[in-house]
Amino acid sequence: MPPRTYEHPDTCDIAIPRVLFALSEPLRLNMVRMLADRGEVDSIELGPDLPRSTLTHHTSLLRETGVVFVRAEGRKCMIRLRNDDLEQRFPGLLSTVLIGYERAGNDEAGA
Repeated sequence: MPPRTYEHPDTCDIAIPRVLFALSEPLRLNMVRMLADRGEVDSIELGPDLPRSTLTHHTSLLRETGVVFVRAEGRKCMIRLRNDDLEQRFPGLLSTVLIGYERAGNDEAGA
């Protein structure tokens, strides 16, 4: 059986409205934060308690918008941020969003 393949947008086709939409959902934003912290992981690690269909929906949306790169490795579905591509396309965007997310989390924790 041939390995699964995944379609990813070319760097020049990554659009900021779609990236911002992908990052606007708290669950996906948390997945992106986890990837920023941990590097490449098996996608199941991003939502071990989620139904497989929910996890697939969110990781697919992140892939289709150009936020992550997904590759098959045996039965695993490895996923990582497209840091370099996003930085080339929208310098500072991902780091700014993640810093804001961390600050918002700290503000809520202290409230």
